[in-house]
Amino acid sequence: MHSDVSLARFKQFPRLMWVLLFGAFITRGSYFMVWPFLAVILYQKFALSATEVGLVLSGAAVISVFTSFVGSSLSDRIGRRKLMYLTGILYIFSFSLLAEVNSVSGYVVVMTLCSIATSLWRPLSSATIGDIISDPKTRELAMQSMYFIVNVGCAVGPMAGVWFGLTGEQSSFYITAAAFAVLLVLLHWGFGQQRQRLAEAPETGAGKPKVSRQQIISILMQDRLLQCLILANILCMFIYAQMDSSLIQYLTRAQAPDLLALISAMIFTNALVIISSQFMLLRLMAGYSLTRRIQFGLVLLIVSQIWLALNPIALFWGWIGAVVVMSVAETILFPTMNVHIDRLAPDHLRGAYFGAASFYEFGFAFAPLGGGIILDHFGGFWLFMTGAALSVLVIYLYGILDRLPRPDFGQQLSPREKSA
Repeated sequence: MHSDVSLARFKQFPRLMWVLLFGAFITRGSYFMVWPFLAVILYQKFALSATEVGLVLSGAAVISVFTSFVGSSLSDRIGRRKLMYLTGILYIFSFSLLAEVNSVSGYVVVMTLCSIATSLWRPLSSATIGDIISDPKTRELAMQSMYFIVNVGCAVGPMAGVWFGLTGEQSSFYITAAAFAVLLVLLHWGFGQQRQRLAEAPETGAGKPKVSRQQIISILMQDRLLQCLILANILCMFIYAQMDSSLIQYLTRAQAPDLLALISAMIFTNALVIISSQFMLLRLMAGYSLTRRIQFGLVLLIVSQIWLALNPIALFWGWIGAVVVMSVAETILFPTMNVHIDRLAPDHLRGAYFGAASFYEFGFAFAPLGGGIILDHFGGFWLFMTGAALSVLVIYLYGILDRLPRPDFGQQLSPREKSA
């Protein structure tokens, strides 16, 4: 894509799209300023084992996955705007409570609320992009831009937390709550332009066939390609989520030198690699099929897991090097997920399909628990070698993806899906 064409497509973004991008930056930046250090807080404050910390994090995430599916499907019927406002309020409420809670049971309840809000917001944002941008190429650029700006926030957040001395401080969760309060104000401004299209059309069903919940479930159950894609990405998420949970616990318990600086540096490196290489890699690999790109990314993921398994605990730059390789793999794999779902989904089932894609989050949900169990019983070496073995399985699943059947949508499909 030539730069002038890209600039022209950026100019086609509606006002709400820019609000979503800015919101992604301020919320993810403040989120990653504090959330990655939660495992450290639980360990230092309550002396929980790796398995116990994993159980707390995983339990909250599992509940949120089902909530995300139901909520995203419901947005097809009642509209995205209402659910996004409610989700923003839930964010503010839950993160404010997280700044004050002082018991394990309190953390379980409040972290569940935080996870529900997070799992609702992502598919709602992606589905909203599909609603407000009709041109497929501009919509794909919008989703790539969303992934890019999230990682800008991820890069800025952890380092800002270190600079301002907020890492490990429970009260810093108020920052995330305040960021979402700002975003709600911006959303009200952005939705002003899209109010009639996004609020009234989903409710009146103008031009959209009515589909019952039973029909939605039936369609999703018949879509074998979607199911295989979800399984493959669950495994990818499980592997990547180890960096946010089990890797941090491993380094904490092994008493790695300069622990907080190392954690922040790894998160910053991950985001920086993605920011600097995302669009360059898209251009370099444009001549290769999607399957080839994915296979290459998965090979890099295997290399990164073996590197993590073999790296000495005190070798600071060794950890950073492994994260660089893993981040390049992520840059190849992750941006395709939402675009792929957007192309698979009929217009009137976009919320349901993005809701189904939220089952990817099972990988994140079970990563802290699964990783904690492996870490407690087998150690860090086998944690990362397991990740390498799972990556091989994902290569196989992506290899058979294009041969799997899809349902016959018939008259339910719009011309865009029929020509896809």
